[in-house]
Amino acid sequence: MASARARASVATASAAAARALGVTPPAVSQRPALLEDRLRVRLLDRGRGPLRLTAEGAYLVERAERILGEVERLADDMSARAGRIEGPLHVIAPFGFGRRHVAPILARFGSENPGLCPMLKLSEDPVGAMNEGLWDVLIHVGRLPDLRITQRKLAPNRRLLVASADYARRHGLPQSPAEVAAHRVGVVRENRADASLWPLTGPDGTDVNLRVQPVFGCNDGEVLRAWALDGFGIVERSEWSVVEDLRAGRLLRVMPDWSLPDADIVALLNPRSVRSLRIDQFVTRLAAEIGRGLRV
Repeated sequence: MASARARASVATASAAAARALGVTPPAVSQRPALLEDRLRVRLLDRGRGPLRLTAEGAYLVERAERILGEVERLADDMSARAGRIEGPLHVIAPFGFGRRHVAPILARFGSENPGLCPMLKLSEDPVGAMNEGLWDVLIHVGRLPDLRITQRKLAPNRRLLVASADYARRHGLPQSPAEVAAHRVGVVRENRADASLWPLTGPDGTDVNLRVQPVFGCNDGEVLRAWALDGFGIVERSEWSVVEDLRAGRLLRVMPDWSLPDADIVALLNPRSVRSLRIDQFVTRLAAEIGRGLRV
């Protein structure tokens, strides 16, 4: 049973490597053996259980990673000296914000630099996605733990309570936290956060942890925004999501003198990526375009 699982694991890994290299799985399986013949050392332990690197194999991988990194860094340096922005750019972003803001900016940046190969991954959990696959820049909305990763603030982003003008006409709007219980409230459940607890700060600095009783909700914040526009009730949304609706009067701020903790938009830079002109210029472009006009 164990050997069958090991063979299945090896087959899966070989298939993934073959797709990445553009060759067949048998060709991938043959390459380590050819390399062992050339170097006259054993690189893989092919005993019972999953394949493992020998000490020589681990050393080869470590040295190869350093050498390939230097080659990539040299290529990037030469491109930068020539003023060219080119090469792969792997970006991770949240679904809603990524669709609305990151994808258009990345498309324009790629169009202006034909040598660039942009790859965008949208995820419900961008921070969790950083442990899977390649990434150069990760966009996150909200507070972050101390990840010991270089972070750059792209734009301030307030969390706001909003409702449609139609809802306000039919039901009025609460003027204080104590009045919220009499209204329909919706929440977004995007992660493990306690969405029904609103930590509010009043105009005089008073802190209130308001526990709401939601009557509708969704795990997609943009759906919740659409429901608010339809007059379903009061919701909490990021400023980036509703700024245009507020400007147009489609949504109104609820209890504007009370504030929620900010959820700033930040870019994380992968410490394992080669810092290149394309990464620096893309982050600079993000900061310029995202920060432009988000304030209500």
